[in-house]
Amino acid sequence: MDAQGRGRADDIDPADQWVLNPDTGEYELRLAASAPQSPVPGPRGPGAPGRSGAGGATRTRTASPGRPASGAPTRRSGAAAPGTDAPAGRRRGAAPAQPEAGRRGRRPAQKPKGKKVLLWTGGTLAFVLVGTSAAAYLYYEHLNDNITSVSDDGAGTGGFSKDRAINILLIGTDKRTGEGNEGYGDKNSAGHADTTLVLHVSKDRTNATVLSIPRDLITDIPDCPTTQEDGTEKVIPGQQRTRFNNSLGQEDRTPSCTMRTITELTGLKMDHFMVADFNAVKTLTSAVGGVDVCLAKDIKDKDSKLDLPKGEHTIEGEEALAFVRTRHSVGFGGDLSRIELQQQFLGSLMRKLKSNDTLTSPSKMIKLAEAGTKALTVDSQISTIKKLADLGAELGKFDTKNLTFATVPVVDNPEEQVKATVVLKQPQAQQLFAMVRDDVSLTEVKQQKKKEKAAEAARLKGTKAPASEVRVRVLNGGAVSGSAQETLSWLQVEQGVTKSENGGNAPEQLARTTLEYAPDQAAQARRLAAIMGLSGAAMKPGESVDNSQGLPAMTLTLGKDFKGAGVPLTTPSKVPDDVQKSTADKVECAK
Repeated sequence: MDAQGRGRADDIDPADQWVLNPDTGEYELRLAASAPQSPVPGPRGPGAPGRSGAGGATRTRTASPGRPASGAPTRRSGAAAPGTDAPAGRRRGAAPAQPEAGRRGRRPAQKPKGKKVLLWTGGTLAFVLVGTSAAAYLYYEHLNDNITSVSDDGAGTGGFSKDRAINILLIGTDKRTGEGNEGYGDKNSAGHADTTLVLHVSKDRTNATVLSIPRDLITDIPDCPTTQEDGTEKVIPGQQRTRFNNSLGQEDRTPSCTMRTITELTGLKMDHFMVADFNAVKTLTSAVGGVDVCLAKDIKDKDSKLDLPKGEHTIEGEEALAFVRTRHSVGFGGDLSRIELQQQFLGSLMRKLKSNDTLTSPSKMIKLAEAGTKALTVDSQISTIKKLADLGAELGKFDTKNLTFATVPVVDNPEEQVKATVVLKQPQAQQLFAMVRDDVSLTEVKQQKKKEKAAEAARLKGTKAPASEVRVRVLNGGAVSGSAQETLSWLQVEQGVTKSENGGNAPEQLARTTLEYAPDQAAQARRLAAIMGLSGAAMKPGESVDNSQGLPAMTLTLGKDFKGAGVPLTTPSKVPDDVQKSTADKVECAK
């Protein structure tokens, strides 16, 4: 993003702001304080955590090397910049006296030795952003000041982990924030979850899936505990049978409420969220020098103001925003057609971000760092450059050919005469959700989880005991009320598992059904897994329990994924045929 786009004029390109520090012999980037971001719904005001920016959006100040924690005095004159030997008494941001060779506008002939380039990946409307600081200590504090954060209100996992899959909720809001956006979105609205993507990165980092959630999907919004301006918590009542996009902005709902709605809908627990407004598309596409798109026909949309002839184009700024907003002139002219168009755009942006043309350009990388940190509102768990960098290191590992975009399968709402909303298409939607929950790639990845698959296959192979010898206690751990008794009757009457009994409710609810067994019960476990349609991942080697007769038995706990007696729980190995999907490495033309 350019300087003017955020009120930092003087026609200064960030790439031209490197100056030589004679005390360290290194080039440093000197920038003025960043301008505020566009606000999103969230706790605001004196009682909210962190520092308020324009519009009341919370800016979290986190302790970092050379930087005090929130509420502590910030460094002023007399303090050296973190990681430098700069003399005391120099005002922050003031450039030191320099020889002629180090004056502003002179770039280094080569990168300083011994300094590692910090590559980080975050998300915006493309939801995967690659940025950099040439030396972490030079740019760290400035970029931290750009970041706006909002509490996740306990709706997430508490933070991603390097040893498990990562789930990130990515929201594009239609709130009219930012210069030149008065004519977009819904006037006087607090904004909606207008574009919603769930980014799932596999545990082994070989692949990723992006699920697009239609904004007009009819779903249930749960009760949402939300942090208020004064720091207190308020529970915003849930809403049954409403549009998904009402999960943000409406009734003062914050991104944490969209998080909870996604978990209720898909069974996926989110690690983090990122929210972008209209400016995100404009600034990021300009930062990379434009995004290549292809049109299979002329498009002239008076609503989005997109006017492009058939063929290939490189678009940025306002034109890029018009492209991702257009819907009346593509496909069937609705939101589902726009989703497909956006996926094509994001795939192209991803290719551009990963290209050598971008990664080897200091100017583009600096602009991306500026644009990304200003365009996003993130949850407070990743509100510093250090945390975003750690997350980005994980997100950048997969190849674009293994990044799959898929739209949640839906059909027209049968309750409406005039079709305006959609509902989940079953069982395809649940099958797709199960694949993502169980970390199954939507593309063929040869090296994916070979050891895990081998171990899972081993658990399912071998001798199976007769059904009459299977001894098991059935517990309800999150399934619909009555599921344990229903399953017990089905096992005993229809499957011949007569040595089974109802163990009541489990001590805690589980997202997935599990079968725990002792080593000497492996043959029984294999038989029951075959009867129930359990995958190897559902089988949990452990200990046996005593049943009502005092005899050792296995424990079958029915989780939230349980759909009824006789309904297999095995995760599909391939995407249902009628699920719309594409991969980020393919060039597709909008129709």
